[in-house]
Amino acid sequence: MKKIVLLLALLISFSMIQAQLLKKIKDKVDKTVDKTVDDATKGKKDEKGSEGTDGSSGTESKTEPATMKTYSKYDFVPGEVIIVYEDFMQDAVGDFPDKWNTNASGEIVTIEGMQGHWLRINKQGIFMPEFIDSLPDNFTFEYDLICDNPGQIWALYSSVASLSDRGHPETWNTADSRFTMTIAPEAGGNASSTIERRKDGTGEASTSTETKQFSAKKLVHIAMWRQKERIRVYFNQEKAWDLPKAMSPNAKYNAIVWWLQGPGQNASYFMSNLRLGVGAPDTRKKILEQKKWVTHGILFDVNSATIKPESYGTLKEMADVMKEYADLKVKIVGHTDADGSDAANLDLSKKRAAAVKESLAKEFGIDESRMETDGKGESEPIDKNDTPAGKANNRRVEFIKL
Repeated sequence: MKKIVLLLALLISFSMIQAQLLKKIKDKVDKTVDKTVDDATKGKKDEKGSEGTDGSSGTESKTEPATMKTYSKYDFVPGEVIIVYEDFMQDAVGDFPDKWNTNASGEIVTIEGMQGHWLRINKQGIFMPEFIDSLPDNFTFEYDLICDNPGQIWALYSSVASLSDRGHPETWNTADSRFTMTIAPEAGGNASSTIERRKDGTGEASTSTETKQFSAKKLVHIAMWRQKERIRVYFNQEKAWDLPKAMSPNAKYNAIVWWLQGPGQNASYFMSNLRLGVGAPDTRKKILEQKKWVTHGILFDVNSATIKPESYGTLKEMADVMKEYADLKVKIVGHTDADGSDAANLDLSKKRAAAVKESLAKEFGIDESRMETDGKGESEPIDKNDTPAGKANNRRVEFIKL
């Protein structure tokens, strides 16, 4: 009898423990579902920042931020005038962006731990910003990309193309003249990239035999720099390619196109902070002869004086001039767009100018006595403040010869 009672007691105890475990699992699942729903709906209220969405923070919440030292070989300098800036802030969360075209679908989302709005692409198809309809012989193009590709083999193709028919997406990936970069995540969290060059009239493709790898677990800043036939491509601080004959000298490139291909579900790419710039920077002539150099290549975290590491090439450009001309002294002046209050923007512009001075002294060894700083806030715009590109042009740093 005692054995039966003991057995019943053990069974009851086991049942209670099992019930408690099931409850804990259920609670955990419920919390995960609640958090997923919260993340998916985050940002659907009206959003208006205080001073320009000048890029994202550049890191995920669990990712170590890049530093200036990691960019010590970065020689990318963006074009002097920003003609396109796309951060999707004018588009509502959940919508496909107004000024884009596709034969698939996508949506604007927010990402936990990241600044601003992002375009999420997670269905096979072709995507094009319609407002980019002319690409000169010399331009720079940048954007931020996040790969979320769990266990899938999805490739994202990014192409500078010459399109004869911009109205039919199904033909966009067959242009005779195009420079195409393929990004394909691999096992272990890396991604590989190859390039293809197709020149006007030949119908023949030349594909790179070299594959470049980068981490696909965090934000990747992609930069392209075209100088007539030559093109350079950068992934974060690394120069992936420098190709002297990649672009056709006869083609009229008029589009930047992405297309997504691959099997399976639950794979996504997120992009934001697209910047198309024109005008090759001539730092020496501007600062020595015209006594002023205006640059949009020194970028900051949103509402912050923290300099983003991809600013390294522009800072080095100025530092090299100051090292070459040892008697040169400059005033560094910060400017913002018109979002936010006048007082906040004035203070921010002064702090940003001071941060540039500190960086030139600390990272490049420029004597602080050769540099003064000031900030003008939003008081001296050089473009309209009613478009993303106009705001991006107004967010700038000026070096004035003393």
